Amino acid sequence: MRNKSLKLALAASAVLALAACSASPGAGAGAAAPSYEVTANTPAPSGDLDKLTWSIYAEPYSLDYVYAFDYADNQVLSNVCESLLRLNEDMSVSPGLATKFENPTPTTWVYTIREGVKFHDGTTLTADDVVASMNRHLDPKVGSFWYSVYQNVESIKKSGPNEVTVTSKVPDALFNESMSGAAGVIASAASFKKFGANYGNSSGGVNCTGPFELKKWQSGEKISLSRFDDYWDADLKAKSKELDFVIMTDSVARVNAMKSGEVDGGWMVPPNAVAELNASGAGQVHFGLNTAVQSLVVSNPDGPLGNAEVRKALLMAIDRNGLVQAAEAGFGKRTNSLTSESVWTHADPATRDAAFKELADYPYDVEAAAKIVKEQAVDGQEITITTAPMGQGFAVVAQATAAAAESIGLKAKINTVTPSAYTALFSDPEARKGTDLFFTSWYLSVGDPQEMFSVLRSGDFSNYGQWSNKDYDKAVNAGLQTMDGAERFTKSLEPQKILNQEVPWLPLYESPTMMWMNDKVTGASPSVNFLYFPWAAKIGKK
Repeated sequence: MRNKSLKLALAASAVLALAACSASPGAGAGAAAPSYEVTANTPAPSGDLDKLTWSIYAEPYSLDYVYAFDYADNQVLSNVCESLLRLNEDMSVSPGLATKFENPTPTTWVYTIREGVKFHDGTTLTADDVVASMNRHLDPKVGSFWYSVYQNVESIKKSGPNEVTVTSKVPDALFNESMSGAAGVIASAASFKKFGANYGNSSGGVNCTGPFELKKWQSGEKISLSRFDDYWDADLKAKSKELDFVIMTDSVARVNAMKSGEVDGGWMVPPNAVAELNASGAGQVHFGLNTAVQSLVVSNPDGPLGNAEVRKALLMAIDRNGLVQAAEAGFGKRTNSLTSESVWTHADPATRDAAFKELADYPYDVEAAAKIVKEQAVDGQEITITTAPMGQGFAVVAQATAAAAESIGLKAKINTVTPSAYTALFSDPEARKGTDLFFTSWYLSVGDPQEMFSVLRSGDFSNYGQWSNKDYDKAVNAGLQTMDGAERFTKSLEPQKILNQEVPWLPLYESPTMMWMNDKVTGASPSVNFLYFPWAAKIGKK
């Protein structure tokens, strides 16, 4: 395995060397970044479509909202199921299935449920459906991936004919905002009993209120939706009668399908194909707001990366400017933060500036990094980097990380698994055994950095490396219990600095959301809110 890792390291070095060819002096391996414009919305459509066909890079793990925890799952689910609140393209929230939300005491949220909303089977949404849907997150037999949103909840009860009250043990500022994502999705209570263990999978179904309804899931091939004509929101009635998600795990096949007209669009555009797609004359790549930071998750606290100084050394050994060029074709920028700048948008300017300007930098310095590895007495120890064939970025990051580790005296092994096995890393501790590092594009579901901070508290479901810092936990909990937004952003500065000092995950870079649409359709926003907002309903004839 050592020979294999060395070959991969050399390959990565070659990739990064190519990226550095046009670099300016002192810029590391960073060539001039390509220019692009962030778009809030594409032009409104002129008419309806018979069918919209969309490529999807992987098959969803589940369309059961309690397990919808990744890009593939949520980009489909967001068109079929709806949440209590809506997440808008600027990451603000507005009424959804709840017409009103109130916070009468620090520990209660009261939701007024919209009347007259129909489920796809024709039954009417009630407060009982809301209570049943939300309580599933608290059921240990269900094992919700979104339990962390509900971990402070004491009770969820119907408090009026169209009213639901959520009571928490302590004030929880993020709970309400989180009701705009998968954690706030409402489904028919009767459907849980009807589908049983098959709820949300390819053998069963879902029964929600969105502008599209699930018609057929052909595992490994496509997911077919149709317009729901009894949808409650006339402004978001689907412009397309049918919507097919075609599962295309091969990035080259996806790009060819876009150019040929086989599909009308797709998210997660391979960055190295942007120029090719834009030059094809078939359509255009659109860039939007993103809340994601591309990071390396440290998942083995017992290995050499359990040591914070070794983590810093590895980060310093990765040429992150070159990585942006090689993995993202330059569409992105190096960062020292696990939160993107976009989730600090609603903070006052001084706080927003302090969140990033006061962070320690980890410059590309292999010599200094190698010295740290020796001082920490871990030279010669091995790390395993797990990756999957899910696009150029995954391969380049894995190879560059292996090269960096070898360059400072560690041994590195790359373990390549299937996309589904890779997805399991985020939910199954058994799947993470033997893995020291894995790559993630970790997006936040709300416009608040506290969401990122909360998942790295001691014992949290997504704290994959079991990192623990008492001062950090205390600071995060204080922020989460602060209902005033401006004050909460100020309290967010401390956990931001602690993560920067401890690097429990290794921040690499942030990049925009990318969406391609052909020249026959228009209407979608390229914002990352596509994961929770019924984006496909807005797409129609150009």
